Amino acid sequence: MQGTFTRVSELKQRLRDDLTAAMKARDELVKSTLRMTLTAIGNAEVAGTEARELSDDEVLKVIAKEAKKRAESAEAFTAGGRAELAAQELAEADVLARYLPTQLTDDELAVIARSAVDETEAELGAKPGPRQMGQVMKKANAAAAGRADGGRVAAAVKALLA
Repeated sequence: MQGTFTRVSELKQRLRDDLTAAMKARDELVKSTLRMTLTAIGNAEVAGTEARELSDDEVLKVIAKEAKKRAESAEAFTAGGRAELAAQELAEADVLARYLPTQLTDDELAVIARSAVDETEAELGAKPGPRQMGQVMKKANAAAAGRADGGRVAAAVKALLA
């Protein structure tokens, strides 16, 4: 590697190792999914003014973004009557899910949202309403830490602030 890069993140190395294993096993689904993901990671590394190596957290965000794209594509294909393409997208999303942290259940997410509302209430000295949604979301997203989609977090917070 060139001097501008630091060590390779453990997660990125795991993706590379799994890609090699998939190639040896002739597993086309895993191979193509990991290649696309590593390409997305590479694009993120060279985006901006200076090339750099992504941290594990940043690699995780890229993987989550790719998984979300697959889920959205699957929905679009299903709505368009293209079940075979939707199945392919869902299969790719399942491959990517192996690298993501376990997602929060609705109950766990409700506890995080309630905690964020309570913290904001303690700071404000009054019960937060819809206008304080941004303050509450900041705390809730930090607590969820990539284990829940932002839309799910927002829905849980919005239900408590309404």
